[in-house]
Amino acid sequence: MSRNERSKLQKQGGARKHGAMRRGKPDERVRRTHERLGSALVALIQEKSIDDVTVQEVLDRASVGRSTFYLNFRDKNDLLLSQLEKFLETMSTALSMRKEKSHRVVPVAEMFTHIGSQNKVYRALADSGRLNDFFDLAQGYFARGIEQRLVESGRLAKLPPRELGARAYALAGGLLSLLRWWLDRGAKESPHAMDELFHRMVWSGLQ
Repeated sequence: MSRNERSKLQKQGGARKHGAMRRGKPDERVRRTHERLGSALVALIQEKSIDDVTVQEVLDRASVGRSTFYLNFRDKNDLLLSQLEKFLETMSTALSMRKEKSHRVVPVAEMFTHIGSQNKVYRALADSGRLNDFFDLAQGYFARGIEQRLVESGRLAKLPPRELGARAYALAGGLLSLLRWWLDRGAKESPHAMDELFHRMVWSGLQ
């Protein structure tokens, strides 16, 4: 996926989300359709190259009609983007959404557990040349989530907003580098151990 294609898809994803907000709560049937299509695509890319997967195969696996698909998504890349965005939005905001009272700025243990169980998807993204696109997208999501958690902690209240944002962005990059390191070495350490390691890095670097 080229940078221009990724930019277009990200804009499409933003337009899709803004449209959903204008309409209010998504229709339950639409939500279920999205889930079926997303699950079908994820299953297929664990069986074959993403580039070899066709929209028709996704439709057949999900039992969804072609017209319904194109009412919601431009193509399979748009569907893939929607699945990645959904995952990143959930993970990057989880701690704030549930008002967790802890020192954590990212649910690292939960995220590493999930990604570790979906290792074939990670490899499929890598093999198709889309992994860097995923990490570029993820850094923005996690930077915003980390910045929110740092604000909630109250420990950096005297920092100018610009510096706080810069630190959050750097921490998001560190998180993703740690994830890549963990996966590329075979995920030998437990997700809980990686959670503790990341947060030691966070707070020792912010003193």
